[in-house]
Amino acid sequence: MKIAIGCDNAAFELKNILKKYMEELGHEVRDFGIPSADDSTFYPNIAETVAESVKKGESTRGMLLCGTGIGMCITANKVPGIFAALCHDTFSAERSIKSNNAQIITMGARVIGPELAKVIAKTWLASEFTPGSSTPKINLVADIDKKYRG
Repeated sequence: MKIAIGCDNAAFELKNILKKYMEELGHEVRDFGIPSADDSTFYPNIAETVAESVKKGESTRGMLLCGTGIGMCITANKVPGIFAALCHDTFSAERSIKSNNAQIITMGARVIGPELAKVIAKTWLASEFTPGSSTPKINLVADIDKKYRG
């Protein structure tokens, strides 16, 4: 799988840990994060770049990291057609894809530690959307997204 990963300076260390871990699991990781912990690039710029990579099909999925994961999630969801989910536990990570077909996961480096983030990432990578009772709901969300694109 091709994974686009991005972070701001609050999550630089966690990004490097998760990037290495996902590569060890056999995934290709495209790093859109800041190049150093001293870089002060604002998270919206990074979130938009990762979301665009996923939207264009250059990346299969995206992972965004900041202090809380909230800002990255909000920004990624502004890109039409992108479903991003904030996940700080394995159940949410699994359901973000299986029930909600989210292409992007966000996490907060100030909320969870590296070992939990690895387990969440592994669960997320192993999950796939399962069409079924959630499909009409996902279609409705997509319809709402299209309605407000402008």
